[in-house]
Amino acid sequence: MSPPTDAGGAGRQPLLSVGTIVKPHGLCGEVIVHLVSNREERLQPGSELWDAGGRTYRVVRARRHKGRHIVTFEGMSSVEEAEERRGTELLAPPIDDPDALWVHELVGARVEDEAGRLLGTVTAVQANPASDLLVLDGGGLVPLRFVVDATPGERVVVAVPDGLLDGS
Repeated sequence: MSPPTDAGGAGRQPLLSVGTIVKPHGLCGEVIVHLVSNREERLQPGSELWDAGGRTYRVVRARRHKGRHIVTFEGMSSVEEAEERRGTELLAPPIDDPDALWVHELVGARVEDEAGRLLGTVTAVQANPASDLLVLDGGGLVPLRFVVDATPGERVVVAVPDGLLDGS
């Protein structure tokens, strides 16, 4: 099966990176997957992922193991097949969740303070243990915890403390 197409069928949905096949696990084709998504349903039995070449990876089984996952994919039954997939980036379509902010919806959005003053444009979202950070085109960093409103793909409103972006 090929990656999903959009509702009109004219083009493909953008696929997001959700994890990487790190290495084989054992001799029967299982692999260690580092999931970069916080949505573990990506690895539920029956779910499908793709690589950049369009190859489908259907999950048969998955279980947590030392902060990663041991995954069995349909059709991968030997250590040699698993070794061939080492380093493969796993892709999936965005999950429709109206209550969530997604990185792909933030990058490129303009950032404004509550008064409507433009602070910059999001160029990336940087992982940080305390709070992920919006990286602005002017070099500023805004913790996600200061986001008070967002229109996905367009605008992010933040309530930043005085001085946070001085000098950026």
